Amino acid sequence: MKNILTAPFIEEMKRTTANMYRLGWDERNGGNISYLIEESEAEPYLDLSRVIRTIPLGFDASPVSGKLFLVTGTGKYFKNVEHDPEGNLGLVRVSADGQSAELLWGFSDGGKFTSEFPAHLMSHIARLAVDPENRVVMHTHPTYTLAMNYIYELDEKKMTHTLWEMCTECIVVFPDGVGVLPWMLCGTNEIGEATAEKMKEFRVVIWGMHGVYGAGKTMDETFGLIETVEKAAQIYVLTAHLPRINTIQDDQLKTLAEAFGVNYRKDFLNL
Repeated sequence: MKNILTAPFIEEMKRTTANMYRLGWDERNGGNISYLIEESEAEPYLDLSRVIRTIPLGFDASPVSGKLFLVTGTGKYFKNVEHDPEGNLGLVRVSADGQSAELLWGFSDGGKFTSEFPAHLMSHIARLAVDPENRVVMHTHPTYTLAMNYIYELDEKKMTHTLWEMCTECIVVFPDGVGVLPWMLCGTNEIGEATAEKMKEFRVVIWGMHGVYGAGKTMDETFGLIETVEKAAQIYVLTAHLPRINTIQDDQLKTLAEAFGVNYRKDFLNL
C-alpha cells in the first residue's frame, strides 16, 4: 500500500489550502473544500473496506451514496493543512443509505468534517446533475468580493453585469454569471438547500456578507473561477468611487463571448 500522504489528491489539497490562506481568503478556520475522489484513485493508498468511524450527516445524501470525498475539518485552519494533512483533512465515503459519512482516513485528532459538509454535498448533487464531471466544491471568503457585498445591490443580473465589465476575461471564465443569496445562517441545511438550488444555474454563488461557493471539474478550475470573480470585484472596489471614463460595452461583451464560443447568460446583457 502506498503512503497516502504522497497521493496527488492530498498534494492538491495541501497546495490549494495554503494558497487560499496566503491570499487572505480563509482567515482562522474560515473556508472549506470538498473533493470527489474516484475509488481507483484512493485504492492504491487505502483499504477501502476499513471504516474508522461513522459520522451522521443530518440529511439524506443518497444521490451520492458510495462516493468518496476528501474534505477539510471543522474548526481547522487552512494554514495547517500543509503541515498536518491527517489531522486537518478526512477522506469519507457516503454510506449506502445516505445518512452518514464513513471515515476512511484522517481527522486523526478525533475531529470531523466541516459543519458545511452537508451544504457541500447538496451542491455536489446539484452540479453532478448538470455536469457529471464536477468534482470540487470550494467555500471561501475572498476579500474584495465580500467588500463589494456591502456597497452593491445583491442582485444576480446587476452584479454579474458589473463583474463582466471589470476584466475582459470575465465573461469567458464565468459566462453563466454569479448566483447571489441574501445573508443566511451558515452551517445549516437551509443555506445548503438554497445554495444547491442556485448551483443548478451557476458555478459561483455569493453568500451575502459572508463569502462564495464555487464548483468545478478540477481544483485548479474551481480556484481559478473564484480567483477571477475576486479580481473583478477588486477592480470594482478600487474604482467605484471614481468617475468611469471607459468600460467594456455590452455589444463588446457579446462579441467576446461569441468569439470564445461560451454559452453566456444573454439575459444578463442589455442589448
